[in-house]
Amino acid sequence: MILVMLGTQNNSFHRLLEKIDQLVEDGKINGEVIVQAGYTKYESQNMKIIDFVSNDEIEKLEQADYIITHGGVGSIINSIEKGKKVIAVPRLKQYGEHVNDHQLDIVESFDKLGYIIGITDVSQLEEALQRVKEFRPKKYIQNTGNIISIVQNFID
Repeated sequence: MILVMLGTQNNSFHRLLEKIDQLVEDGKINGEVIVQAGYTKYESQNMKIIDFVSNDEIEKLEQADYIITHGGVGSIINSIEKGKKVIAVPRLKQYGEHVNDHQLDIVESFDKLGYIIGITDVSQLEEALQRVKEFRPKKYIQNTGNIISIVQNFID
């Protein structure tokens, strides 16, 4: 099972769901796909889409083989704390998915540290799906100072 988490950002992230839908149609993604869509309104015969779920429900859903998520710090950290394989895709300002492109920096930082597979655009998702099979994420150890440093580097 694949869990897709779009967080609670009030802008749509259709671009990611359209790509996942296409990859399911093309047989590149097999198995059940469950989407926590937030404010993204999308219909698909290929995915089970839930707007919002409680933390308890997310815990149950995190039995997923891997997680595809937007570039939100909360979604990424929540997933890697549980030792999940994560593919992160940033929301981009040019598509009206966020107010700026800070998620690019967040995804790049976690990728460089070896915690996730970070991609910059949905066009790279198929390749990331191949990589996730062999990917062994670095074990995440909560280090508030390190996260503050990542955020501070972004701000600077």
